[in-house]
Amino acid sequence: MANVLVVAEHSGGHLRKATLHAISAGRALAKRVGGAVHAAVLGKGVGGLAAEIAGYGAVVHCADAPALEHYTAEAFAPVVAEIAKGAQATFVLAAASSFGKDLLPRVAARLGAAAATEVLGFAGDGPAVTFLRPMWAGNVLAEVEIATPVKVLSVRPTEFPAASKEGTGEVKAVAVAVDAAAQKTRFVEFREVKSARPELTEARVIVAGGRGTKGDFKEVEALADELGAAVGASRAAVDAGWVPNDWQVGQTGKVVAPELYVAAGISGAIQHLAGMKGSKVIVAVNKDPEAPIFQLADYGIVGDLFKVLPELREKVKAGKGS
Repeated sequence: MANVLVVAEHSGGHLRKATLHAISAGRALAKRVGGAVHAAVLGKGVGGLAAEIAGYGAVVHCADAPALEHYTAEAFAPVVAEIAKGAQATFVLAAASSFGKDLLPRVAARLGAAAATEVLGFAGDGPAVTFLRPMWAGNVLAEVEIATPVKVLSVRPTEFPAASKEGTGEVKAVAVAVDAAAQKTRFVEFREVKSARPELTEARVIVAGGRGTKGDFKEVEALADELGAAVGASRAAVDAGWVPNDWQVGQTGKVVAPELYVAAGISGAIQHLAGMKGSKVIVAVNKDPEAPIFQLADYGIVGDLFKVLPELREKVKAGKGS
């Protein structure tokens, strides 16, 4: 039996949305290889989270210890590796978030496993299963085979639906032998960027701006606030220093798939499209009718964003009042 272990990600006592997508990917993989879905949750006081994950039908391995209160890859990696061995997991996966990208390579090294990153889907069944992942900013879709006995994967959350509740799995306590004093790295502090807007990767609606804003994001932010949306940006806007790095959407930024994505003043470079093309509905606003973004958009408006966005905002306000 080829079991699948999903490493859960959480913050502030809540599961990250990406974890539900990772569980969905784990289910799809387990169905192909004929195994069971297991999950690992690590931290301090995470019993409630373990019970919540069990509601998705997984066998949950709960590593609850003071030494795991704050995430460090050095502390988490050996625990996840031991859980994988105990669960007889052939596949270990997590969402391709900053957490997964930081943790999984270290887990793979401890398990002597090869890894595939940004997995979009699976092909084949049983031992012959292969992994689909993008190359060249999504222009090429590679089918990857991993030959090691244990295989480690980061999966792109936007390519898998969020898992729904499915039965109740067992919760197993995991003995943790982590000596915090012996760690070469230690948690110092977490400086959270607080905002009334939703987080970019969790938002249902995103309004993003690019080079066409010329550094003035006021209208982008105003429309976002009217829609209760997150604010995103292209790499050009971030590199110019107009907006913070954590707003960047794209191949080298965050990959998102909201229900609505409004791209204002974004030409549509392939690196940006790679980060948002999974959005359910895409609305593009650009002065250039030949801008590549219009080839992907569901709705396109050729015009000056400084005129179009205020009009859109007024329409949204009027719609709320009706």
